[in-house]
Amino acid sequence: MHPFSVVIIAKNEAHDIARTLEPLRALTDDIVLVDSGSTDGTQDIARGMGARIIETEWQGYARTKNLGNDAARHDWVLSLDADEVVSPELARSLQAWRPRPETVWALDVLTNFCGQWVHHSGWYPDWKVRLFNRHEVRWVGEYVHEHLDLPSHYRVERLQGKLWHYSYRSEADYLAKMEQYARLSAEARFRQGQRPTWWRKHLGPAFRIFRTLVLKQGWRDGRLGWKLARLNAHMVRRRYEILEELWQRRDEG
Repeated sequence: MHPFSVVIIAKNEAHDIARTLEPLRALTDDIVLVDSGSTDGTQDIARGMGARIIETEWQGYARTKNLGNDAARHDWVLSLDADEVVSPELARSLQAWRPRPETVWALDVLTNFCGQWVHHSGWYPDWKVRLFNRHEVRWVGEYVHEHLDLPSHYRVERLQGKLWHYSYRSEADYLAKMEQYARLSAEARFRQGQRPTWWRKHLGPAFRIFRTLVLKQGWRDGRLGWKLARLNAHMVRRRYEILEELWQRRDEG
């Protein structure tokens, strides 16, 4: 098995981190947990399962992930979130994996929402590049939507097996996270000088429902698809409400 490091960013993930780390211990001798101020015992659990802990203040998704990549012992890095679990089939693929030059590997992410697997609604299929050479590929972007900056000539290969993403345990958990994302997204648009136009504020949420249910076939997820469509529309609405508040404060100040 060719060696690779695993890099995980975390804050207060005690309820998920052991489940995430357990299958990784047979795949690598280097697990790096970049922790941004956990107070719930996350570090103790991870340390007890063999992870190396790097403590840092939150620097944004891209910078925090790159900090972990820089600390990795191996050139190749598998980047995971603290609530993602390598399935047995994916573990076998990683054991058989061999690196190739100018190539990165994408994983098949399947998300669990409040105990239900989401097979449509824009949440699946969801292939994400997660295995790469840390000297050649870096995370870029601010706020929410970080991504890997891949050279244009690089090949993206796919590994077989699911990466299980245990995303949200309750609707309230989802709404709290979406409020954070909506604020970060609004702040990014504010910095770019984008104002909340009438059609974005009022038609944006409706289009998100149409996109989730029809374009992304959320209707095939049944009641779950309808719930996700409604929650997605709420996030869009909040984004432009927050953006409007930011401009109001600037115009009044």
